[in-house]
Amino acid sequence: MAVPKRRQAKARTRKRRANWTLTASGTVECSQCHEPKLPHRVCRSCGYYKGRQVLSVKAE
Repeated sequence: MAVPKRRQAKARTRKRRANWTLTASGTVECSQCHEPKLPHRVCRSCGYYKGRQVLSVKAE
């Protein structure tokens, strides 16, 4: 089993971990109802995807 010869500095470890951040997923505007939705997914408010109705949504 490999064992390090010298202790690794805190700065070196933290420099490596600096890019671990999470990014928020982007949203796009629905072409039918103009509500924000996730890209490449059916709109939850109107049920449309790529200009055609995929889901039937109950009116409230």
